[in-house]
Amino acid sequence: MTSHSRSDTRAPIRIRPYGRADAPATLALFLAAVTQTAAADYTPEQISAWAAADERDVERWDAAMTARRSVVATIDGDTAGFSDVSPDGYIDMMFTAPAFLRRGVATCLLTHVEAAARACAAAELTTHASITARPFFERHGFTVEAEQRPVRRGIALTNFRMRKPLE
Repeated sequence: MTSHSRSDTRAPIRIRPYGRADAPATLALFLAAVTQTAAADYTPEQISAWAAADERDVERWDAAMTARRSVVATIDGDTAGFSDVSPDGYIDMMFTAPAFLRRGVATCLLTHVEAAARACAAAELTTHASITARPFFERHGFTVEAEQRPVRRGIALTNFRMRKPLE
């Protein structure tokens, strides 16, 4: 478990492995992050297609989160964010709960997954960042390799293939 404390008096951010009991909270966090936080950068149609709330199932969500070896960030026991990283350094998901934005949650998660990737001898970190997440990743040393237009439920979205070498 990793613990990070901010310079202010707020409770520390704790990073721990994802467990089956985290499925409902992390799914709700994902839906909130997409429908609230990302709504500033995407149209309502894009948000609906991305969230696909009517297709989300806790059992399938849990299986996918487990397969990706996800980690969860908590603050005072509340689920504040989650992420993952493959052995080759691909970050599939990194989301922060809207209530915990600008508290260092994503930075703590990125520090954790970068250390995990280095431990697996990954040469780089890569991700497909949303418009919303792109500035965060750029602040942390990632560069845009390509703008992409993935299609979800018949709706084109915009994201960015990004990369950060691990030296």
